[in-house]
Amino acid sequence: MRTAVRERIPEHPGATTLLWTALCVVGLATSGCATRHGDAVAFVKESEAEVSTGTYIVRPPDVITIHAPRTPEIDGASQMIRSDGKIVLRLLGEIEVAGLTTSAIADKIKAQLARYYVDPEVMVQVSGYNSQFYYIFGEVTHPGPVRFTGRDTLLMAMAQAQPTFFAWKSQIRVTRPADEKGERKTIIFDLDKVVAEGDTSINFLLQEGDIIEVPPTPLAWLGHRVREVLYPVEPVYRAYTLPAGGINAHRTYQDEFGGSNDDTDSFRRRFAR
Repeated sequence: MRTAVRERIPEHPGATTLLWTALCVVGLATSGCATRHGDAVAFVKESEAEVSTGTYIVRPPDVITIHAPRTPEIDGASQMIRSDGKIVLRLLGEIEVAGLTTSAIADKIKAQLARYYVDPEVMVQVSGYNSQFYYIFGEVTHPGPVRFTGRDTLLMAMAQAQPTFFAWKSQIRVTRPADEKGERKTIIFDLDKVVAEGDTSINFLLQEGDIIEVPPTPLAWLGHRVREVLYPVEPVYRAYTLPAGGINAHRTYQDEFGGSNDDTDSFRRRFAR
């Protein structure tokens, strides 16, 4: 008598749990996490009141450029703000500028130039934004800190960061650090809606320290977790097989395009170390 043998597929309880978790996430997201237009408009108006292109506060090591058409000693001068908050200009010497806006710096320089020139003209602009950042995390091509210029909008930030195929673009979370009152603010931004409808009324200026998180879609999140459960040794395996893959790739290149055996031996020795 022949005994039928049925192969049993290994069970992964963790994968089942992850599936139910993902379904719950989808339900919560579609039921109450969408951006409410009223909240978005209020956030935008408050942001515009707190941030404007003329209120960027310079700090070390920002770089400023000074334009003074009738003052050749300093016209076109570019200065990095020192750690003590000062710059050094010909004719005027040291001037403390850290903590000031560009217009306030221009007024300060004009006041000192008045000792030598009648009605001097001075304009100051930031030519190097090096002291302040906002941060982007999650499913984007270019995550990490981004230099804050005072003119950055969320739409600009997303265009530069480039959300990936797995990004949940209707659930982008923007967290604004606590203010002087200790209040932290968060809003969910629907990038899909803005792009599809061209509605930029809820686009807003970012502030220094803003944290932008682009989450994966529920299915993408589930895929990442299932991959971790089913293939826990894959990262180790890939690290182990990478050198051999590099040697094989070199051999393929040699077969296709030619090359000396000495090159192959040298390549193999580098991986063997």
